[in-house]
Amino acid sequence: MDIAFIAGFGPIGTVDAASHDFWAGAIGIPFHENAPRYFHTEEVEGAKAFAIWPLDQAAEATFGTSEWPADRPVPQAWIEFDVASPEAVGPAVDELRAKGLEILVEAHEEPWGQTTSRLMSPEGLLVGVSYTPWMHGDGAA
Repeated sequence: MDIAFIAGFGPIGTVDAASHDFWAGAIGIPFHENAPRYFHTEEVEGAKAFAIWPLDQAAEATFGTSEWPADRPVPQAWIEFDVASPEAVGPAVDELRAKGLEILVEAHEEPWGQTTSRLMSPEGLLVGVSYTPWMHGDGAA
C-alpha cells in the first residue's frame, strides 16, 4: 500500500459535551461543527484534519448502526491514511486482507465524497484507508 499522507486524526468522542469541552475549551482547538456533534478543523498546523468523531457516528459509518458492537473494543481515536486515488482504496484493502487483517467495512464512497474502508489496529484504533478528494485538490469539502 502506498500511503500519500495522513488525512486526519482525532479522538472518538462521547455523546455529551465532555470531548468538545476538553479539546475546544481546555486545549483551544478552533472547531467547526460539520454535522451534529462532529467537530472538525483543518486549522491545526501539521494535520490535514483533526476532528472529534462521536462513537455513535463512527459505529454508523463502520457497522451501519449507531451502537458500537459489544464484541469489539471501543476505539478511543481514529486515523485515516490517504492513498493516491479512489481506485487505490480497494487494492489497499485487498493487500491488508491478504496479510490476515480483518476489514470492518469494504471500500465505498461516503455521502460526502470520500472513498474509504476501515479496520481496527491491535491497540483498538479505528483505522481508515481512504481517498479524500479535497485534500488532493479534487473538490470541495
